[in-house]
Amino acid sequence: MAKWGQGDPRWIVEERADATNVNNWHWTERDATSWSKRKLKEVLEGLVVEGEAGRCEIGDLKHVEGEASCNSRKGKLIFFYEWNLRLSWKGTVKESGEKHKGSVEIPNLSEENEVDDTEINVSKKKGEGDVLKELMRTEGTTKVREALRDYLKALKTEFTLGMILPTKAAAVGQDLATERKPSGSPVQDSVTPQPLDMVGVKIPTVRIHMREVFNSPADELYSIFTKKELVQKFSKCPAVIEAEKGGKLQMFEGCVSGEYTELVPSQRLVLKWRCRSWPEEHYATVALTFQDLVAQSELELECKGVPVSHEESTRQCWKKQYFEEIHLLLQQSKDNME
Repeated sequence: MAKWGQGDPRWIVEERADATNVNNWHWTERDATSWSKRKLKEVLEGLVVEGEAGRCEIGDLKHVEGEASCNSRKGKLIFFYEWNLRLSWKGTVKESGEKHKGSVEIPNLSEENEVDDTEINVSKKKGEGDVLKELMRTEGTTKVREALRDYLKALKTEFTLGMILPTKAAAVGQDLATERKPSGSPVQDSVTPQPLDMVGVKIPTVRIHMREVFNSPADELYSIFTKKELVQKFSKCPAVIEAEKGGKLQMFEGCVSGEYTELVPSQRLVLKWRCRSWPEEHYATVALTFQDLVAQSELELECKGVPVSHEESTRQCWKKQYFEEIHLLLQQSKDNME
């Protein structure tokens, strides 16, 4: 029997407020199935594939069968996932304007295979239009694999926040690093001053990734985010829009605020962005990428640093308050021209 205060430290209960998972040694498991279904839908639906043959777009995720989980053991994360997916797609032949539909099937996305080795099958409904099927089989499968990589990256980063807990040893090491030398010693303090943005409690955050196709060229869509009069039209509220590096942004009666940090006309915008309900002084980084398509444009949104508890409300803000209202504005402009 070990003496008091001795023994394998893996089994010694630490003085932890939560008193759980000492040194991250014990097996813990978190079900990622529901989260994964939402994430797969987010990264796959709306993918656009273009080529000389025409243009295709992936529609709904028609079938999702499987499960995913993340396990922690001995301070390491272990992932298990197995999915059977079926997506719909539709496309238009460039020369003839004919429209065709089909499906994309992924029978076995799992941790046993690399994404590059995962089987992806493309089919098309009866009739002509094999050029579109070939476009989906080549360029389309490449985009689908990229989206699957995005899902797996998010599973291993966003979903796992908080699964590896800080240990007592780490806390003690941090305390020792901030100890001062005895008074009278000629040696200066060993404390290294931290920048202001490192002070305070770290907020668990997630990354949001969305794509949306609009019936307008990229330069027009870009201007909707940078011209005050257009921002006020789709937001239906007074706004502060200073579209230059370091310029201020305020919308929806102050519910959204931020700053322009990068502007590449008609191509890219980067913003410091926050909702009023978020923790004080906490900002996400929003990157908006504009890409011209045939008679349309695709907007890709990447929002990093969203507080975990505000993920769904932030996603709905961009979908309802931004994307849907911009669609309405573009349609009204088109109707007025006609």
